[in-house]
Amino acid sequence: MQIKELPKEFITARPILQTIEKAGYEAYFVGGSVRDTILNDHIHDVDIATSAYPSEVKDLFKKTINTGIKHGTVMILDHQQKYEVTTFRTESGYQDFRRPDKVTFVRSLEEDLKRRDFTVNALALKEDGTIVDLFSGLQDLEKHILRAVGIPDERFHEDALRMMRAVRFASKLDFVIEDKTEAAIKHNAPLLKKIAVERILVEFEKMMLGQAVIQGVKYFLDTGLYNYCPQFEGKQAPLSKLLELNPNNRLTSESQVWLLICHTLELSPEQSRSFLRAWKTSNELINEVESGIRLFDAIAKNTVSEKLLFRTGRNVLEDTINVLFAINSKIDTQMLLSRYEHLPIKSTHELDVNGHDLLTAGIITPGPQMGIILNYLLEGVLVGQFKNNQSELLLEARKYTSKNPES
Repeated sequence: MQIKELPKEFITARPILQTIEKAGYEAYFVGGSVRDTILNDHIHDVDIATSAYPSEVKDLFKKTINTGIKHGTVMILDHQQKYEVTTFRTESGYQDFRRPDKVTFVRSLEEDLKRRDFTVNALALKEDGTIVDLFSGLQDLEKHILRAVGIPDERFHEDALRMMRAVRFASKLDFVIEDKTEAAIKHNAPLLKKIAVERILVEFEKMMLGQAVIQGVKYFLDTGLYNYCPQFEGKQAPLSKLLELNPNNRLTSESQVWLLICHTLELSPEQSRSFLRAWKTSNELINEVESGIRLFDAIAKNTVSEKLLFRTGRNVLEDTINVLFAINSKIDTQMLLSRYEHLPIKSTHELDVNGHDLLTAGIITPGPQMGIILNYLLEGVLVGQFKNNQSELLLEARKYTSKNPES
């Protein structure tokens, strides 16, 4: 098979391959970029593999960086572009089920491709567009099948994260996992405990953001992988609710993923913080999810106030609404958006008075009273009790302090 029109990402990188080949070595585009090109999907990273050893690659280019030279990877800087070029290699001795104890550079493309995870990722592309397919990856792409290269057990013992990559690709590509590969995932699922949470997190989020998320979740549950993820052990019943997601609605952000998960597990705002810390998510995401859960709770109790909408903010509100669509909720989301849009202010910076104004007007002295008064004025503006006008707000502040001198 030959690709007649290469994507611009390959065309831009083509001179790198040509330079290596002119020196008498082999060079190919490899991995996900080749797969995605065939599937007409967006290309993310362009990876290059070569028969040239790292020192030989460095001799061919003026500007290089030793990004992972122990494992054969050299970064080439060319016309403000960066390309990682990796020498063909074999690996052995995966005692931690993640990294090889030994890496051996080889000149054989076949030996290099044999160590890759799935047949659809074991394709190589020449600079002229010719596809090199040594493991029937093209056939699996055509049939939408995800199959481990060689013996599945060996691939998953080399890197146990590949099991999560399998369910992620099933979701992302809408592929079916081949029977022997799925059976090996079930058998080796406990090995996932050997993998860092941060690496599992990335694959799980990508699975939940895929086009066939229900399929990905089904594999995630059926293979037992969920039991070896933080806080998921024994949670098959609540997680099974994810199989009822709206297939026509896709999640679009990590915040939505975790808001959905926390809502599905019926976690309180406080419980969500502990849960997400176990997954080692960012503090920013933890705060966003907690805010979304508070909004969920208020929606369920029909107690959504203007102050809560203000505190929630547009981004979290939109995340919550998309999750409501995902779980087929009958909530009037348009009304929520309309109420938010009609808030007189949407940021504390828009309040027409600040602490400096209160001090300058001699209404208060520095101390905790400042925050109390500003919050009082903010709530008054949000519910329409006060106009967002500095003179009126200063007047209301004076009234408040006269009635509550000790506050």
